[in-house]
Amino acid sequence: MKEQKQMADECDSPTPKKRKVEKMPTESTDTNGNMDTIQIKETPEQKEGAFSNFRISQNTITLLRARGVSYLFDIQVKTFNSVYDGKDVIGQARTGTGKTFSFAVPLVEKLQSAAEDRRRGRAPKVLVLAPTRELAIQVAKDFKDVTRRLSVTCFYGGSSYNPQLEAIRNGIDVLVGTPGRIRDHLQNNKLDLSQLKHVVLDEVDQMLDMGFAEQVEEILSLSYKKDAEEKPQTLLFSATCPSWVYDVAKKYMRAQCIHVDLIGKKTQKAATTVEHLAIACHWSQRASVIGDVVQVYSGSHGRTIVFCETKRDATELSMNASIKQSAQSLHGDIPQKQREITLKGFRSGTFEVLVATNVAARGLDIPEVDLVIQCSPPNDVESYIHRSGRTGRAGRTGICICFYQRKEESQLKFVEQKAGITFKRVGVPTANDIIQSSSKDAVRFLDSVPAVAVGYFREAARELIEQRGAEEALAAALAHISGATSLEQRSLISSDAGFSTMILNCSQEMHNIGFAWRGLKEQLGEGIDEHIKRMTFLKGRTGVCFDVPASKVKEMQDRWQDGGRWQLSVATELPEMEQSMRQSSERSSGGFGGRGRRSFGFRGNNGSGGRRARGGGAAQKRSFSQAFDY
Repeated sequence: MKEQKQMADECDSPTPKKRKVEKMPTESTDTNGNMDTIQIKETPEQKEGAFSNFRISQNTITLLRARGVSYLFDIQVKTFNSVYDGKDVIGQARTGTGKTFSFAVPLVEKLQSAAEDRRRGRAPKVLVLAPTRELAIQVAKDFKDVTRRLSVTCFYGGSSYNPQLEAIRNGIDVLVGTPGRIRDHLQNNKLDLSQLKHVVLDEVDQMLDMGFAEQVEEILSLSYKKDAEEKPQTLLFSATCPSWVYDVAKKYMRAQCIHVDLIGKKTQKAATTVEHLAIACHWSQRASVIGDVVQVYSGSHGRTIVFCETKRDATELSMNASIKQSAQSLHGDIPQKQREITLKGFRSGTFEVLVATNVAARGLDIPEVDLVIQCSPPNDVESYIHRSGRTGRAGRTGICICFYQRKEESQLKFVEQKAGITFKRVGVPTANDIIQSSSKDAVRFLDSVPAVAVGYFREAARELIEQRGAEEALAAALAHISGATSLEQRSLISSDAGFSTMILNCSQEMHNIGFAWRGLKEQLGEGIDEHIKRMTFLKGRTGVCFDVPASKVKEMQDRWQDGGRWQLSVATELPEMEQSMRQSSERSSGGFGGRGRRSFGFRGNNGSGGRRARGGGAAQKRSFSQAFDY
């Protein structure tokens, strides 16, 4: 972890820094204890990626350092020579590892080493296709950051045609764009792609998916002529490459293409710098819980991206009052100009929470995103990998939290299996967690108040202290500043509002959950089963956890006496449970063997809960499923 932090720190600096290192008194240390200035020893990755090992000009090195890049990352090291030498390459590496520079830097060097062509109206030599407008804009920026001699242009939908036509008239060296707008210019006979020498498909699995395959084929058919002596160099890059991608790619690539796979057969496909957490929460509680999660895990000074499945969800969640931080939405229905303004504002810190659909999942490199939230497990594992990869980039660490309903437990396990990760199940932030986080944020807000402004409020502060006392007045002010004036207790098991999670520990292993019920009823009475919900074994079966109404907690604590066998406490974090809640939480309330078994709404022989439904068994199945949702 220290090594990663060191790498990140050096990447943030334009040039490698020399640091003062304290030395023990030795023969080389003078009697005054003066310290020598020495350079930190380079890591093997830094030695392998040193600029001097590659055909990179000094001008480009200077521009890379200005971007905070002091050496090439692994995927860049493995692909540089192949790309520079004109070979076809398929590159696969985890998100956040620098795939864009893997093709941008060697292609820029290749073009700049050739005879300079400044003719007006020249056709592009490099074409980069990206699946989304935002990714296309970012790739074009990355190219512009490493060259001052080449003309780099970006074409995408939702923007004016006139500047793009002007760029075509002036001449283009590197063209980056989305398939739709590139095809428009081709169909209007405005764009000439016959001189292409290099073609890049970024996020190739999405580019060649059904939605883009036809457009991509139409664009590339103008350059990949069957009777042509030489085809353009073809480069395919992505963090995820399903097997079908290689089959489709064969029609564009030479037989002897280079395949650089930094994931390969490794179990974990997602970024290794990201911690993966999961919170069980019904959709009706999700907005308010997300507000608490953002507050605790990111705060008012961090950056968070929340991924929703639909545009409507993204819009509604961004306007929900439960998210106290300023939030904006990003999805396909938003005009392109506003999308660019939104992304620029998020990058610059104008607002803290970006609520988006998959339009922000691919390739976008937004610095210092502390937290990624996924409102539900995505339908495909590739989406999870790309979404979670928006944090933990360039050696930094990050957190990705996935919300799920009880009926989505199997989907969550599927993501675990295919992505090679393990979700740590955690409960919702407790009231104490929220208070601590809010207090830290409030103090940081106080630090930012100018001294001049403080002077205007001194008299009012003195009056307030006289009326309430210093501690009471300051505590009330901090509560108001943080916005944590009303806190709602939530279950750590289900995230339901108005419930607290309690733990009953036992001195021996329990073979039946009814044993815990008997222990509770001995002290709390028979009526306690009306209030206890979702009782579940703890791992090892030496205890159980369950939910009770928050209003009943004090009453239960007052009546309870810990003994040698049983100890009852309020959970401060989600305990590790024996098995999934679907398997082990036998009921929501009541007991076993005549202790008020729950009927799940079924009555009579037909199990229709007092209402005859059409379709018989099908209706029963739906009711049963609904009874298990929380």
